Amino acid sequence: MSPSRPEIPSCPGIWSRRKLLRSLSATALVLGLEDVLALAIPPQQAPGTMAPQQNSRPEYNAPARPAPKALPSAVTGTPLGVSFIDVAKQSGLNARTIYGGEHKNKYLLETTGCGVAFYDYDHDDWIDIFLVNGTRLEGFPKGQEPVCRLFKNNRDGTFTDVTLKAGLARSGWGQGVCVGDYNNDGWDDLFITYYGQNALFRNNGDGTFTDVTAKAGLLQATTRWNSGCAFLDYDRDGHLDLFVSNYIDFDIKTAPDPAAAGCAYKGIQVACGPPGLQGGKNILYHNNGDGTFTDVSERAGILDTIGTYGLSVAVADLDDDGWPDIYVANDSTAATLYQNQKNGTFKDVAIESGVAYSPDGKPQAGMGVSIADFNRDGLLDIVKTNFAGDTASLYQNLGGLNFDDRTYLSGIGINTRYLGWGVGFFDMDNDGWPDILICNGHVYPEVDGSHTDAPYAERKYLYRNLRNGQFEEVTDQAGSGMTTPVPARGCAFGDYDNNGTVDVVVNCINAMPQLLRCDSTLNRNWIKIRTVGVKSNRTGIGARIKVTAQNTSSGKPLVQIDEVRSGGSYFSQNDLRIHFGLDQAKTADVEIRWPSGQTDSLKNLDANRLYVIQEGGKILKSDPLRGLGGKAEGKK
Repeated sequence: MSPSRPEIPSCPGIWSRRKLLRSLSATALVLGLEDVLALAIPPQQAPGTMAPQQNSRPEYNAPARPAPKALPSAVTGTPLGVSFIDVAKQSGLNARTIYGGEHKNKYLLETTGCGVAFYDYDHDDWIDIFLVNGTRLEGFPKGQEPVCRLFKNNRDGTFTDVTLKAGLARSGWGQGVCVGDYNNDGWDDLFITYYGQNALFRNNGDGTFTDVTAKAGLLQATTRWNSGCAFLDYDRDGHLDLFVSNYIDFDIKTAPDPAAAGCAYKGIQVACGPPGLQGGKNILYHNNGDGTFTDVSERAGILDTIGTYGLSVAVADLDDDGWPDIYVANDSTAATLYQNQKNGTFKDVAIESGVAYSPDGKPQAGMGVSIADFNRDGLLDIVKTNFAGDTASLYQNLGGLNFDDRTYLSGIGINTRYLGWGVGFFDMDNDGWPDILICNGHVYPEVDGSHTDAPYAERKYLYRNLRNGQFEEVTDQAGSGMTTPVPARGCAFGDYDNNGTVDVVVNCINAMPQLLRCDSTLNRNWIKIRTVGVKSNRTGIGARIKVTAQNTSSGKPLVQIDEVRSGGSYFSQNDLRIHFGLDQAKTADVEIRWPSGQTDSLKNLDANRLYVIQEGGKILKSDPLRGLGGKAEGKK
């Protein structure tokens, strides 16, 4: 045996995939990736072939797979009952996102685009919208720079731009956004990632914000390409910490002209990267409890990962031990899953957990990520978007931090043409089963007018949960908001009009945003929960909510779980009010497991209401949320 290869156990029959990969993961840099995965994957699932790397990311060619056999379902083929209409223009979302060259990009920096947040900054329980903005290489005259935008919800279907009044008119290469009350003063604060210097804006509670980046100890000594972000309480001390993924070590002031490299995508010269470039290092900031943060990335084990080129991040208690774990979608390398070791440190277990690669052991160009219990077995699953020519990834949680790739068996592996960015599990039809939306848009504007089969502006993919482990693509049935091509990047999910259905806001690149209003004819019930921590962080981020409803149309109890989380999708922030569809049930029992470890149980809560629940079980607010014009989805 070659000295470079470790001795393989002689009794593979008693070794699980996870145990074998755990024994090999430490040697993955010695063994080739193909060697490791050939040992770990059964022969019928051995890695396929990859096309030559002409472009800046792997041009993945998925092997032909038979479509999954349709299982009996009461859902398949039935009318969708919901449609999504883009109402951005009439709602007053009139700020165009500017990001890089419109027709040609010189650097990869011009391609990533921006995130968006559904963000109730004034705590009136009508969610507002924050749009991250960018810039261009040539810059803008002073005073004419594009800036991020905050739009206040007028509670009548329209929004007002309050950016200047709020003090949020910052320019630069904006990337992601996440929300959380870092100082526990009762007002959710705003964090924005940038290529360059991130920004933390403290919410003053009067409609204005103060830039406290320097005061909070978040200034960076070098130029960094910060990407996704999330607040989390990783040590459960009641103060929100901050995780920031990083993409590439890149300084535009010293970067060589990439044109000489001759990077090509399907014969078209495009911006280079990231393979071959130095990957960025993710950052974990510990909240000191006094309004400041300390970078603990090294001692917490955040730097010790196989994958790099971090983009989006999602936080969830994936092993159900009460401690938050961190999943990072990486571009062109293995994804990262930081398991919380409960002692202030993390360990990357993505490979042995089965969430690092494609079903065939290939690194993928991961973009966005979302987490939910799609099959309602009480375990949180993962969906990730990837590059064009590849499928999205769906990882089913089997428990014990073991995952099974269900991309093909679930039915979402049928689409490979478009390039996915923003993504979300959300219950579009209030049946209690999470559906999936993927927002697409090509990375290279040069593809327009070329011979390639994928345009720059692309339609979305909408998948209906068939309640049997499979999904059905229903994009064509879901209205013009889904089928109209746009160059999408970040997207966020929330009920902006308070009518009991979940809407979507999309930040597009060099284009106007979309506000996709969900119109439903189904008349199903729902419940919303907003958490207020006491011993736990004030926002309640990390709280796990379990909702149990009786008297559903199936005659069986409807049990759902979800968590309050910061960040997710692609560089974006969803509504912090957690929405559960209840089908025909008129009441529900709610159980909340707080980050502090306390559990509260509330029985027989009426459907079609927002409940603001304080740690300790006190209901601070019970609002029927009549929506616009006094109407809301749901039966009485």
